[in-house]
Amino acid sequence: MSRAQNAGRSHSIKTDNGCFERVEEFKYLETTLTNQNSIQEEIYGRLNSGNVCYNSVENHWSSSLVSKNTKIKIYRTLSLLVVFYGCETWSLTLREERRLRVFEKRVLRWIFGPQRDEVTGERRKLPIEELKDLYSQPVIFPAIKSRRMRWAGHVARMRKRRGVYRV
Repeated sequence: MSRAQNAGRSHSIKTDNGCFERVEEFKYLETTLTNQNSIQEEIYGRLNSGNVCYNSVENHWSSSLVSKNTKIKIYRTLSLLVVFYGCETWSLTLREERRLRVFEKRVLRWIFGPQRDEVTGERRKLPIEELKDLYSQPVIFPAIKSRRMRWAGHVARMRKRRGVYRV
C-alpha cells in the first residue's frame, strides 16, 4: 500500500510463492487498512460491531430485573471492548470523536433510562452532564488515552531493532 502518485495504477509484487496485487483496502486481524491511512472506516466498523453487541443484549437494557450496575458491567465488558479493539493506534479527528460520544451517550441513556422531571413530572432524556454524574467511571476518551499510553509503554520497552519501535 502506498500514497505514491502511481498508487492508482495496478502494480503487483511477485515472490517465489505467488503474486500480491495492490489493493485500496484490506482487513488484517479485524482491522481495515486503507491506502490513504484513513481511520474513519475502521471506527465506523468498530462502532457497528459495538452496536451489534449492544443490540444482542437489548432485552437486558430495558429489564427492570437487571440492576444498573450489572448493565454497566455488560456495557463495559461487551460493547466497549469490541469498540476499543485496535484503538491504541487511532488518530482521532473531531468527526470520529463525535461518533464515539454519540455511541456512548446512546448506550448510557438506555442503561439509565429517562428521568422524571421534578417540576413538570414528564419523562425527559438525560443531558450528558447528568449522565456523567450517574456514570462516574472513566468515559470513552480517557479509556482510549489510557490504552494508548499503555501501548506506548510497551513500545518504549522494545528493542531498537523492532519495526514497531522504529515506526
